[in-house]
Amino acid sequence: MRFKLVVPLRGFEHLKEVELHKIDDIFMKLDAVEDEHISFTLIDPFILRTYDFELPYNVRELLEIKENSNVLIQNVVILQQPIEESYVNFLSPILFNTDTQKAAQIILAENTHYGVAEKISDFLNTK
Repeated sequence: MRFKLVVPLRGFEHLKEVELHKIDDIFMKLDAVEDEHISFTLIDPFILRTYDFELPYNVRELLEIKENSNVLIQNVVILQQPIEESYVNFLSPILFNTDTQKAAQIILAENTHYGVAEKISDFLNTK
């Protein structure tokens, strides 16, 4: 599914559109429409941990999120071998409104208990 970025990806502000592809029940792939060389692996954070945050009003408006909107939340993964050595960025989730096909990356406040590079194995050992 193709999404218009209404808030850019940090460090990739020139990107305007992305495509989201499901890999499996846990991982997705995000491809830049404008540049075939830019691609990210994403993960469903709720598979790993309890994950909640306050969505800023302006982002809610830009994404056109309503009470019963279908919103997908994903986090960027830095893949390593083996997969348990991979890192997840919980501090900068990417939100997708699948109803409006708009997406945005937000940066959570630094005083949250989420990190920018948390090892997947830290969560697998606690389950």
